Amino acid sequence: MKRTILRTSGAALPLVLAAVIPLLVPRPALPAEPRGLAIGGLLAAQTAINLKGRVAPRITLRFIPEVTFSLALGHGVTLDGEFSARASASAHLYTNAPGATSADIEPYRGWLRLSTSRFEARLGLQKVAFGSATLFRPMMWFDALDPRDPLQLTEGVYALLLRYYTRGNANFWAWAMLGNDRTRGFDLAPPDRDTPEFGGRVQVPLFRGEIAATYHRRKAAIDGLVPVMDPGASPLPVPPVPEDRFGFDGKWDAGVGLWLEGTLVHQRTALLPFPYQLSLAAGLDYTFGIGRGLTVLAEQFRLESSARALARGTALDLTGLLLRYPLGLVDELSGIFYYDWKTRDVYRFLTWKRTSDALSLSISLFWNPEELRALPGQSASAAFAGRGFQVLLGYYF
Repeated sequence: MKRTILRTSGAALPLVLAAVIPLLVPRPALPAEPRGLAIGGLLAAQTAINLKGRVAPRITLRFIPEVTFSLALGHGVTLDGEFSARASASAHLYTNAPGATSADIEPYRGWLRLSTSRFEARLGLQKVAFGSATLFRPMMWFDALDPRDPLQLTEGVYALLLRYYTRGNANFWAWAMLGNDRTRGFDLAPPDRDTPEFGGRVQVPLFRGEIAATYHRRKAAIDGLVPVMDPGASPLPVPPVPEDRFGFDGKWDAGVGLWLEGTLVHQRTALLPFPYQLSLAAGLDYTFGIGRGLTVLAEQFRLESSARALARGTALDLTGLLLRYPLGLVDELSGIFYYDWKTRDVYRFLTWKRTSDALSLSISLFWNPEELRALPGQSASAAFAGRGFQVLLGYYF
């Protein structure tokens, strides 16, 4: 469930913008503090227009102010932290109906970290992401990063994360989480916010790359997944059920980049017809010496739900292709394409992006099916249904 602190009606949106816009103007940079205090953030304006039928643009403003600090405690120990919030206001405009508006303010990041050259402990609202895949990420367990999002924004999780790095480049992770109640990645159900989650990861060098194994345990709130046997009866509350997640991934340089990533998720209950979910991704990339260098990345993905582990069931098979070509030091063209092997639908997304030290401008064209079946869990997917374009301007201060 999204945590909404402020939501407005259409009549109240001008008042909200009048109050927020003065805050969007960045103040002069503060003098450097001895303890490494820094104030910055992101201001972004975005409009997306779907060209099906009447044009109904959606305009969104985002403001993410950020405060970071770093303090050397001596003996090679550092204390640092990051604190930020996300404020957004959006308006969906129609030609023959009143516009729909909304506004939200919520925490974005808020963590403290103690670290040395080989160890770190980070506590609070943070981004936790790992894995080798790029377009389809089976191990998108704690984030919703979308490769088509120029800003690469994702919600965080409340967690305690421990990491240790060895001299031989191996690393070990352990984490505990509590208070999270949103679906993440390919989740079928959200976690139970009142039950602790925990897990760990081991990543070691192997040949000209690395390989890793990951485990996570939580309780899943499956109320919305249990089939209703009697449509006329009131549904009974279903308690959260234990869920185990097993993951592996690896990435190697063999002249071309190669990677594998997979997960097996099991909800331990007899109430669900398909308590097992298997997801696999394999990919490669290579940069051709054409002009300034054309990077081509291809990835194959399978997501399957079944009644037994590793058994055949209901599957989704997708192929993805990413092309990236730099036009200069600040300009880049990219294209992302997906193919759904069951429905034979093609998803197309083309972007021109210009990036400088403080500004980022991207113009994107998309041509997709009206009803999106692919890419569950990626935050920007719903906005790219049908045909249209998106313009996004970001200012980093």
